[in-house]
Amino acid sequence: MLCFIRTTILAALAVASSAQDQQPLSSGNSRAEILTPKLEAAIDAILKEFNSPAGVGVAVVQKSSTSGEWTVETAGYGVAKIDGTKVTSDTLFGIGSNSKLFNIVATGLLISNESLAPRISWNTKIASVLPDWGLLDPVASSESTILDVMSHRTGLPRHDFLSHENVQEVIRGLRYLKPSTGFRELYQYNNHMYTLLSALPEVLVGIPFETYVNDFILEPLGMTSTTYYSKLAKESGHFADGLGRDGVNRTQDAFGVGRVRPLPYWAPNDGVPGNANSGDGGVISNAKEMAIWLQALLGEGQHPTENKTVIPAEVIRRVSSGVVVSVPVAQFPEGSPKVYGGGQSRGTYRGFEYIEHGGAVWGFKSMITRIPDQNLGVAVLSNDDPFGGQIAEAVKFRILDEALSLEAVNWTERLKSQVISSIKNSIPTSRPTNPSPSFPISELAGLYRHPGYGTLELCDVSAITPPSESCRQLLNEIPTTLPDVFDSLIPTLVATWRGFDVTHISFAHFEHNMFNTTGLYSVPTRNSSDKPFWVNTISDPGFVAEFASEEKFGFGVRGFWGAGADVESPSGASVKDRAEAWFEKFDVSS
Repeated sequence: MLCFIRTTILAALAVASSAQDQQPLSSGNSRAEILTPKLEAAIDAILKEFNSPAGVGVAVVQKSSTSGEWTVETAGYGVAKIDGTKVTSDTLFGIGSNSKLFNIVATGLLISNESLAPRISWNTKIASVLPDWGLLDPVASSESTILDVMSHRTGLPRHDFLSHENVQEVIRGLRYLKPSTGFRELYQYNNHMYTLLSALPEVLVGIPFETYVNDFILEPLGMTSTTYYSKLAKESGHFADGLGRDGVNRTQDAFGVGRVRPLPYWAPNDGVPGNANSGDGGVISNAKEMAIWLQALLGEGQHPTENKTVIPAEVIRRVSSGVVVSVPVAQFPEGSPKVYGGGQSRGTYRGFEYIEHGGAVWGFKSMITRIPDQNLGVAVLSNDDPFGGQIAEAVKFRILDEALSLEAVNWTERLKSQVISSIKNSIPTSRPTNPSPSFPISELAGLYRHPGYGTLELCDVSAITPPSESCRQLLNEIPTTLPDVFDSLIPTLVATWRGFDVTHISFAHFEHNMFNTTGLYSVPTRNSSDKPFWVNTISDPGFVAEFASEEKFGFGVRGFWGAGADVESPSGASVKDRAEAWFEKFDVSS
């Protein structure tokens, strides 16, 4: 444990708004200390159990029900950067999907804005505000409201591999994505809906989304280190490296470390508003300022130390109230089913009602939880790429058990067991003996287009003379940018791709016209004495592409759209009908 900071704040006392300026104050009415040496040892043990080369930033806030006094504890544990720099309360992490709450609260501020003409509400239809909006399902397209998109009940699954450059490109692409259920039938998490919501401030009041959140939420709360701009985070000197693990065979050593690698930030931003990733996962923050955020949420929008309202209470209540069932059956006996509002889930833990959300982006994971009737909040930020989510969960539960005076549950073992089961279930089926596609691999190479996902060019990895300059360049780069990825005995196609968490996508032949599909993230090692790049892979036995000549030649992909375990893939007589997305081949000269 390193750089532990504990601060007690009297609610009646006005102090400087910057978290760095808060000073310890003593009071006989303060809540019991949570981050004791005993608990710090438990957090260090959790990091050790996962063989983590990284660390966590932790915030715990409690408010006395008698005095109204806040007790704030923040701490850093483990390693922040590849150079060995330790985590402190000031260390900045990407918080991933915990950014969604800032987005929907900003939407709530627009709804509360009485000067807007016409006014909007939670039931305002998206089609009436954003003319480029549309979905493939005409009912969902015309009827979806702010409430529908914030609670993920439009019928559209994740489609995270959607390629995009800006907010408007995402919005225009949504109308071409195949839905997996009917409108308002089921909860299906969709990041793009929060990219959509991030368009509202500029459309309605002429202020870019990032500027609007900063001016009306972050600055008024004194969250001066929290930002959407990775350039500013890096310039502060406090930005953690997301840390990955290279060269580990997960089936042999699930929690192996291998070679620790720094990861590039997933959504680089040099300070220009309008990033397509800001609304769904772009916030960068630290333990100190997550403590302020937790206080504001528990206080239903009140500034923690000043007698002023930053966010109307009804906005906090609306987004924290369940709209749709997200988890119909409790996963563990201590838990419950869950409902989802806007950027917030709600359920119970060992009889205590909580409101929370997780966050997961390339290199960073987070968990932010509050128990309103106990005036208790916990935030855990991690920079362990493969297991940061499990680490954040284990640390969160250990803190909650301590704060609620409950006997500690061994969540670390439970979560590790889940990881091991997942690895066993993801082992691919062995390739059949002497399989053969109906089409020569060279004929499958070429340009393909999906109206929402965009265009990609598949290149034959084994081609001696690639037919295009772009394929020649890609194949020449493979030994450097995609080292040791492809099996020379398996016919394989590869393309560059600019979707979520991937730089390339590969199609390795399995049987007949079926290809196993893998997302590849080529990462610079940032080490002149090492190989220039290493590769992180995203694959699943169900992630496949099938080529077919139907009305036109193309391929359909399945197992990637993220609809959830309870939603069946499309069915039909043709490959196109069965595809979650269909890419059609075309000639650039036509």
